[in-house]
Amino acid sequence: RPVSSAVNSPGLLAMATDHKNVGIYGFGRIGRLVFRIAWDIPELEIVSINQRTGGAKNAAYLLKYDSQQGIWDHDVQETEDGKNLLIDGKLVTITTESSPGDIDYSGMGVSIVLECTGAFLTREKLACYWANPANADLKVVISAPAKDDTIDNFVVGVNDHLVDLSNPKHNVITAASCTTNCLAPVVKVIQEKLGIKHGSITTIHDATGTQKLVDAACAKDLRRGRSGLLNMSPASTGAAKMIGKIFPELKGKLNGMAVRVPILNSSLTDCVFEVSRETTAEEVNGYIREYSETPREQGGLLGVLGYEEMPLVSTDFCHDERSSIVDAESTMVVNGTQVKIYAWYDNEWGYSCRLAELCRLVARKQGATASPDPPCFNRRTIGRSDDMRSTAGGQATPALRTTSKAGSGSAKAHGELGCSAKQPLSNDQSALLTGVMFGAALATALMLASRR
Repeated sequence: RPVSSAVNSPGLLAMATDHKNVGIYGFGRIGRLVFRIAWDIPELEIVSINQRTGGAKNAAYLLKYDSQQGIWDHDVQETEDGKNLLIDGKLVTITTESSPGDIDYSGMGVSIVLECTGAFLTREKLACYWANPANADLKVVISAPAKDDTIDNFVVGVNDHLVDLSNPKHNVITAASCTTNCLAPVVKVIQEKLGIKHGSITTIHDATGTQKLVDAACAKDLRRGRSGLLNMSPASTGAAKMIGKIFPELKGKLNGMAVRVPILNSSLTDCVFEVSRETTAEEVNGYIREYSETPREQGGLLGVLGYEEMPLVSTDFCHDERSSIVDAESTMVVNGTQVKIYAWYDNEWGYSCRLAELCRLVARKQGATASPDPPCFNRRTIGRSDDMRSTAGGQATPALRTTSKAGSGSAKAHGELGCSAKQPLSNDQSALLTGVMFGAALATALMLASRR
């Protein structure tokens, strides 16, 4: 994928180095996945992770093996003393501090920290990063939407050209949320081409670690205390409201809700917009496809927004590196001006790719030498089985997972895997795992019913 115009902007510093050292504070789902992606980006050198519990043994195990995203095709070992990691023979230091201010980032040469705990979301809480005067020049990129209006949210491909490291305010920035990254590219197209009067969204979102496996007390949200294995559960989402920060002209005009569903990965955003002029589903799809195939330096969203004409389902989008993939078959226009769009997204991998890209942008603006995109930024396919099998009539029909006929990626890109994710789950494996989850939930429900 062509490099974003943002990283080639005049704001880049004149002095260039090969890479910038990066620390990751928080080694959960997103922390581990962005580690995988960033490891293959030449401008980024990960030298430190902070994981409060579990130690090197757990860090190595969970980095190498992932139930949804597959086995990482890199050598992952503990050091002999069991305290740190060796990745492809390179040392990665593990710290276990409860406050970033207690970590000597300056001593490790770290210039960027990926804040992946979800706990430091205001400037007041983030101030500890600079408690050590030696860390005065540290830049922090947050993996969640900030709860502080003084912290700017950046969606790669939409408004990341506004990152300005000469502005003291941008010593900390955020990559917003996975759902905002799905919604914003769609909003960009519809707003620029048709104009949005108002709208609402519903994201059908897979289960996350904030839910319970079985019913248990949850003070923050009663519904999240119910079994994530068994229930569809309405939940709040700030993604639509966040759009008002990305597109100030839409502030107060969009809102939405989420529904958590018992699957492991790949979510779907249902977007409904009242637009400023009459249109058709064909025109809407034409605009989406145009932007999905146009390089970002030319005003498009190539590699960020996808357009899919095949009648696919959620597992087909697992490990898709794009932020948002519009399901063309589902696009609908009611009474000329109400537009309905379905947009798929891998809320883990796609978001982690954007987070890594935003970190790379910061590194380049700090002077890191620009390098070619790693495989996961070039693939632009939605599947890991990209074989095309010929039918008797000579027409190509997709195997389990294929590239869209609508230009999801070039033939050259078909064989490329994402960033060294050696064995992501196949359709059959995902279906089996989902079946086991539902079976276990059903058995539990039947057992509980028999006791009543």
